[in-house]
Amino acid sequence: MALQADYSTVYVAFYFVFLTSLNFTSATPGGGSSNVLSLLQPYDFLYYSGVRAYFGGEWAKSAELLEKSIVTKESLFRVRRKCHDDCVAAGREALNKLDSEKDHLWDLWALDWAQQKAECLRFCVGRSVTPAGQLPVSSDIDYEFSSRNPYNFLQVTYYKLEKLQKAASAAHTYFVANPSHLEMRNNIEKYRRMDGVTEEAFQDREIENEKHWVLYDSAVQSEASSDWVQAAEKWKACVNQTLQQTDECRVQCEVASQRLPDDRGVDTVDGAYEKAAALSLSLLACRQSCVTEVATRPGRISAQEDFLPSQLEHLHIAQFKAGDIKGAVQTLRSLLLFYPSDRDSLDNLQLYSETLGGDTESQGTQPAQEIVRYFSRSLQEKKLLYFGMENFDFSFIDPDLWTPEDVVPESLRDIWRAEKKKMNEKMKEGEKQEEVDDSGFFSGGPVPQVGVTITMDDELLNGTNRVVLDGVMTEKECDRILQLAAAAGSVGDGYRGRRSPHTPHETFEGLTVLRAVKFAQEGLVNQSDAKLLHELGERVTVLLHSYFRSPSGLFMSFSHLVCRSAVADDQEGRLDLSHPVHVDNCLLEPETKQCWREPPAFIHRDLSAILYLNDNFDGGELFFTNRDAKTVTARVKPSCGRLVGFSSGPVNPHGVTAVTSGRRCALALWFTKEKLYRDMEREEAEAMWAADGQSVVKKDKEEAEGTAGRNARSQAPKQSSRGRGRVTGGRDEL
Repeated sequence: MALQADYSTVYVAFYFVFLTSLNFTSATPGGGSSNVLSLLQPYDFLYYSGVRAYFGGEWAKSAELLEKSIVTKESLFRVRRKCHDDCVAAGREALNKLDSEKDHLWDLWALDWAQQKAECLRFCVGRSVTPAGQLPVSSDIDYEFSSRNPYNFLQVTYYKLEKLQKAASAAHTYFVANPSHLEMRNNIEKYRRMDGVTEEAFQDREIENEKHWVLYDSAVQSEASSDWVQAAEKWKACVNQTLQQTDECRVQCEVASQRLPDDRGVDTVDGAYEKAAALSLSLLACRQSCVTEVATRPGRISAQEDFLPSQLEHLHIAQFKAGDIKGAVQTLRSLLLFYPSDRDSLDNLQLYSETLGGDTESQGTQPAQEIVRYFSRSLQEKKLLYFGMENFDFSFIDPDLWTPEDVVPESLRDIWRAEKKKMNEKMKEGEKQEEVDDSGFFSGGPVPQVGVTITMDDELLNGTNRVVLDGVMTEKECDRILQLAAAAGSVGDGYRGRRSPHTPHETFEGLTVLRAVKFAQEGLVNQSDAKLLHELGERVTVLLHSYFRSPSGLFMSFSHLVCRSAVADDQEGRLDLSHPVHVDNCLLEPETKQCWREPPAFIHRDLSAILYLNDNFDGGELFFTNRDAKTVTARVKPSCGRLVGFSSGPVNPHGVTAVTSGRRCALALWFTKEKLYRDMEREEAEAMWAADGQSVVKKDKEEAEGTAGRNARSQAPKQSSRGRGRVTGGRDEL
């Protein structure tokens, strides 16, 4: 048995050599072109040079070098990918021959093929990258770029150069991955108020690597609107993009120069086979870690668990509801690769088969080939990694929950089971954890306005910090504001001219206090009606400040008179919502029941309210849900003078049912405890009244600098993160 074990170890070590011989050779700098000036320089050197120029006050030089470091890093990744694809394609004939051989010389042929591929890669990369540029960068540089600190410096340099559009873009790109960086958030608000800065500046420059998250969010949105055809298309595209991003990450693991075990501080590794095995295990672990990297949103500490399987689950349900039963069967069989004994999946497969009836061809649809390849490849890598844990004292953390127990060696199973049990218990505890509102509000305070009554409180609304007050407006006041909306309401959301922010089945009109004041000064609407619109906001502020016992001042962040009208002859078979379920100050993920307080959510909002003006329409009810965005906990029917108030955080997910006929009007209001985020337009309107029509425009030219001098390590959570989504700056409404 000892001889057999030794032979097995040596053979597996040789297999490791075969897998990663290219990494030994590609780590050696290539000769390539003699024109070094045309080659890609080390992007870490460019970055450090840019930082030195920054601290020397050489703003133009700093901006140039920092931008060059970002572009060079992206170019290096593209070169590696192209060389990998070209070298694999060039050696495909030899690989096919290798696969057909049966004799014992296979080992030598395999090693020869791997060596040729490595030489190809070395030559190819060497033509475009300097020898120094091929060396591994330090972990500090990895952190700097993953935390987007180059953009932290860039926003200051561009501000100093008075290139405000570029400064805002850099600030936003940095902030997406560092949403807790308060100084940068303040800078962004200042940029928004500066002349010459347009909305186009606030786009994430790193979004190219996060397309799967854009598709993911779009698919969730389609699900919330019950648009199952669109949801199925989006989920399928999301699965494909996730596979593509994972493949890209794996290629970078393979082609990038690898440090030898001695360089990693491993002193106990002796001999060529042992070092090759250790290096190979590091490569395999890198490939496996791509699951975590791709499943981690920017600015997050941890990855979304079961990222790919969860997408497949969403996809097969969407396909079934969209009528694509054959596609649902294929997707469900793909999901069963990961969880072959899952009871719900097996029951769904039976349901789909019964729905197909006599269509045996569709019933026998097999899993998608790309998922089969993904699963088989990952499983083989896990087997080798667990072998390495058992025989080479290698440390490996499995990123997947679906790993079969029989992949784990018997000697490691007790530890593996204990870790898995601990993880499952933690997940269950999280699900059972009582919902706590940390907003600082406590409902049940007095109602200071005569005639206003509490119609529904927390108990009747089945939630926390929720209230419905009636009698806030008189019928006459409702009529006046409705006439104002009809006379001055702007078609679209009032900011980007969209017909409707959420559904094509309704039109949308909006009006702000400032716009009403300007119309009044032009004689287009009554001055008294514009002032009433303003006064209603003050009235609601007093009521909610008292009822929710706000511990500090409450500032209005934004108010918006909103009217939604059902589009005639466009309501038949309608399944979507007027406003899908959401949370006002964080990004709700119904599948994980998490709510992330980061842009593009309006994270400064603390309290939300809707003051209704009418009830002569069908639909348009406000409803609250649990974090799953499905379980409805309370409904509120609009009526004149009815005010709904609630804390803006994750305890209060809410949506609006479809307006199927008529016109629903309401005043939507949001409040904040931070004076910085008060409604500046409202103050401008007040100043116009005070000046008897003379507009006072406040321009904020405060210096948006001083943040990049501090390293991202001191300003943001210590984690690696990538880009995502963009802050649109658009207004929300209820």
